[in-house]
Amino acid sequence: MTEPLSTETREKLASVSTATLTTQLFKRGLRNVFLQSVSRLTAAHDRSMVGPAFTLRYIPAREDIDTLDVFQDYDHPQRKAIETCPEGHVLVMDCRGDASAASAGSILVTRLMQRGAAGIVTDGGLRDSPEIGDFEIPAYIGAPSAPTNLIKHHAVETLNQPVACGGVAVYPGDIMVGDLEGVVVIPRHLADEVAQDAFEQEILEEFIIGEVRAGKPLRGTYPPDAETRARYEEWRKTR
Repeated sequence: MTEPLSTETREKLASVSTATLTTQLFKRGLRNVFLQSVSRLTAAHDRSMVGPAFTLRYIPAREDIDTLDVFQDYDHPQRKAIETCPEGHVLVMDCRGDASAASAGSILVTRLMQRGAAGIVTDGGLRDSPEIGDFEIPAYIGAPSAPTNLIKHHAVETLNQPVACGGVAVYPGDIMVGDLEGVVVIPRHLADEVAQDAFEQEILEEFIIGEVRAGKPLRGTYPPDAETRARYEEWRKTR
């Protein structure tokens, strides 16, 4: 399923937490959807990240192939990924969880940002991380890392194929949603219903938090019993 996200679905996904989304995906039998050891670099900007995945895969570098002169080729896969990632998509880079070398730096991320990408996600490193940390584009990384990608990573020529990032399978077109807690992967065919149910879950949880703050015990409140649910339905009418 490759059709674009509707404005309604995109806005709802941007308004809910990754915690809520992982619960909704768990209800649908999906357990491994939250990227591990990947955290928000651009934490000063709380804008959520929502967009389809466009992928780049790195395999281990080899010294006779991955030399500095490969960057003379403007079609080097790393550079090609930056220039090919469609507007509104998230560039997802598979670095095998190895953050000891960068998978990109400030010039490439700047270009990606100027081209209208929705975000960048890597389970490897990013160099120039203090500078990128001030960018508006949401960026998620395994760790800051100064060395060039070439010492550890070889960019694979074929772009936009299934990859692993943060221990999670990411297929092209999967919906990547990121907040200050991290990144969750939503299969495209589930995105619309998950967005709607997550939106409703958070409204219910807003009510429950109000009940708890008012002194209600967890029993009967969380999860809500019939009496609490009835109060919620009345409260919901005022929303």
